[in-house]
Amino acid sequence: MASAATTTVILIFLTFSLLKTTASSDSDCTGRRIHIRKLPTRFNLDLLTNCSSFFPLYPDFCPHLANHGLGPKTHNRSHSWYRTDTHLLELFFHRRLLEYPCLSPNPLQSDAIFLPYYSSLDSLHFLYGPDYNVSHLHGLDLFSYLQSNDPDIWGRNNGHDHFLIMARTSWDFSQPLPEKSGDENGEEIERLWGTSFLMLPEFFNLTVLTLESRAWPWQEQAIPHPTSFHPSSLGFLDSWILRVRKSRRSTLMFFAGGGGKSPTGNPNVRRSIREECGAVQNSSVFDGRRFQKLCEIVDCSNGICEHDPIRYMKPMLQASFCLQPPGETPSRRSTFDGILAGCIPVFFEDQSAKNQFQWHLPPAEYEEFSVTIPKEDVVFKGLKVVDVLMGIPRAEVRRMREKVMELIPKVMYRKHGSSLGLRAKKDAFDIAIEGTLQRIKDRLKDV
Repeated sequence: MASAATTTVILIFLTFSLLKTTASSDSDCTGRRIHIRKLPTRFNLDLLTNCSSFFPLYPDFCPHLANHGLGPKTHNRSHSWYRTDTHLLELFFHRRLLEYPCLSPNPLQSDAIFLPYYSSLDSLHFLYGPDYNVSHLHGLDLFSYLQSNDPDIWGRNNGHDHFLIMARTSWDFSQPLPEKSGDENGEEIERLWGTSFLMLPEFFNLTVLTLESRAWPWQEQAIPHPTSFHPSSLGFLDSWILRVRKSRRSTLMFFAGGGGKSPTGNPNVRRSIREECGAVQNSSVFDGRRFQKLCEIVDCSNGICEHDPIRYMKPMLQASFCLQPPGETPSRRSTFDGILAGCIPVFFEDQSAKNQFQWHLPPAEYEEFSVTIPKEDVVFKGLKVVDVLMGIPRAEVRRMREKVMELIPKVMYRKHGSSLGLRAKKDAFDIAIEGTLQRIKDRLKDV
C-alpha cells in the first residue's frame, strides 16, 4: 500500500475519533435522532488500508481516499471539483453523518440507527479475491456482531430501525443463496456475479440505500450516484449554476458512455444511438434554431471517464439534451452529471430513473424536466431521437432546463464542513436522511 494512502487512512481515523457525536438539544430533533452504531474497524476503516490489494483485477482506489472519499481535486485551483470514486460513497456519507445536527449517543432513544459498514469495500474480497466461492457469507460476520454485542440495540425493533449505505447496485448483492442455487438433483450450478448480502433473511428488515435498487424489495432505496461536484459554500454553488444558465447550447444531443459499438450481436438502444449520431454528427439545423452539430459522443469505454469529469462536463454544458440509455444496469451516474450541467435528460425506460430515485426526482415531475422515448421504438420501429427532440418547442425546452437547474442542489453531495449558507439548502445527503427516517417511521408503525 502506498505511503500516501496510509497517511490518508490515519487522518481519517483521527478525524472520525475527534468529531463529536452528540445530538443538539433543540426540539427540532424530535423524530430525527440518529445513533451511529460503533462497529469494530474491520467493518469500515480497516477496509481502506486494502485500497490497492485487488489490483489489477480491481482498480487501486488509494488516491481517491483523499478528502474523506471525495478524492483529489481535479486541479490545484479547484474549489468544488474532485476525482470522486463512486464506490467510496460509504466513506464520505459516513463523514457527512458525523456533522448531522441530531446525532444521539443513546441508541435506545434514537429514531434510527446507522451502521457505518463499508459493504461495497468489504465485498471486494468476495468479488475479486479468494473468497469468491463463499460470497453467500458476505454480511454474516456483521450480523453475528450485532447479535452478540449489545443485542438489545438490534433486538429492540429486530433491525427495522437500522440503515446502511451500499455504494454499488443492489444487483451486486443479490446472488441466490446456496440452497436456492442447485438444480433438482442438488447439483451446484455456476455461481453468479455478486454476493448474497441482500438475500440473507437476517437483514430483511434493514433499510438499505443503494446506487440502484431492484423493483420489488421494500427495504432498498436508490440515491443519486455521487458526481465530482462538491461545493463547500453557497457562493461556489451559485457561481456554478450561473455558469450553467449562461452556457451556450450549441449541440442538440449528447451521449457519454461506452457500449453499442459492435455492428453485430443483438440490437440495443446504445448501438441505435451511435448509428444515428454518426449519421447526423456533422449536421446543423436551421429551423429557427441553429446548432453547430446535432449530436456529439464522448466514448467512455473501459472506465476512462470515471475519475475525469473534464472529459464530459464541457460538452454537457454545450448540449441541450443528454441521452441516458441503460447499460449493464438501468441507471447511470451520467444522469446526475447531466443534471449538474443543466442538460435535459432523455430516458429510454422508466427503470433508469423514474422507478429508482423517487426521493430526489419525484416521479410526478418527470415531464417537467426530462424526455422519455421508449427504447423499443428506437431499436425496432426506427424512431429517430433527433426527430423527437427537434419537435419540442423552444419555450418548453427553456422551461425544462430551468427545472433541471432547480434540481442541481438536490442531486449533488456538498463537501463536508461546508458553510452555513450552503447547509440551508438540502442536498442529496439531506434528502436521503429525511427519506430514511420517514421510511423507518412508517415501517415501525406496521410491526
